[in-house]
Amino acid sequence: MFNRARRLIRLIFTGVLLCAAAVAVLGLWKHYMVSPWTRDGQVRAQVANIAPQVPGQIVELHAYDNQFVHKGDLLYVIDKGDYNVALDNAEADVQSKAADLVVKKDENERRRRLDNLSTSDEEKQRFADSYAAAMAAYRTSLANLQQARLNLARTEVRSTVNGYVTNMLLRVGDYANRGAPNISVIDADSFWITGYFEETKMGSFAVGDTATVKLMGYEQSIEGHVESITRGISTPDATVSTQGLPSVQAVYTWVRLAQRIPVRIKIDAVPPEVTLAAGMTATVIIKPKSEGTRPWWRIVSYEGKSAF
Repeated sequence: MFNRARRLIRLIFTGVLLCAAAVAVLGLWKHYMVSPWTRDGQVRAQVANIAPQVPGQIVELHAYDNQFVHKGDLLYVIDKGDYNVALDNAEADVQSKAADLVVKKDENERRRRLDNLSTSDEEKQRFADSYAAAMAAYRTSLANLQQARLNLARTEVRSTVNGYVTNMLLRVGDYANRGAPNISVIDADSFWITGYFEETKMGSFAVGDTATVKLMGYEQSIEGHVESITRGISTPDATVSTQGLPSVQAVYTWVRLAQRIPVRIKIDAVPPEVTLAAGMTATVIIKPKSEGTRPWWRIVSYEGKSAF
């Protein structure tokens, strides 16, 4: 009787252990294979590559590496000498063209008032054309003056965004080429998180779902939500071989890795203790508003058939 009771207890205990192990295995399976989370996340931000609109030597530098600058803050100044001369020449040319315009206008008015006995129609037309040409030359000189003023103002290069100067290599004496970026500012208002999720988890969340982001080195979490999901990634099967034929990679039936799809996470709140930097590693955990569109015990295979 005692042996039978002890055997029964052993069976019950073994059954309980098996049930607990089954629940643990199913829980781990759900967590790692179905739950929408990934350790493959990254902090990203847009970078403003600032380039001068006029060339010249840099004579003043007002920014330094990792400095926070506001939109419109002065970063550096290009030598104004040539542009001041160009402005003076443009102003003098406007005065000259304005004086010539007055003369041509008076001549045209006098000829226009005369009758055909004092002057011919051909002469009237010639003076009218001369006046029109003087008017065009005056307008051109005004445009040149405006351009000279713009060029002078553009010798002061300013930040286009609120952000942080990064990788500052510029120094006084360097030559700035027109249109060539020489200073970068990380836009402080553009930070977002990109999480790369396996395609097997894409059906368990949607745009608008809440997301929690944990950065390496910080215990505090960043709150956000799913802003958008990338609709396409590159594939090696779409490349063209040297003969112009499609290059198709070999497929192994029993070993098929799930593709990772970039998911953009908009940051809603950042703890004051956390310092964001583009390129930081992040773990992204999405909290779906619902339990998903399918039961957790069903994993859809790549061919569209249930794996179980």
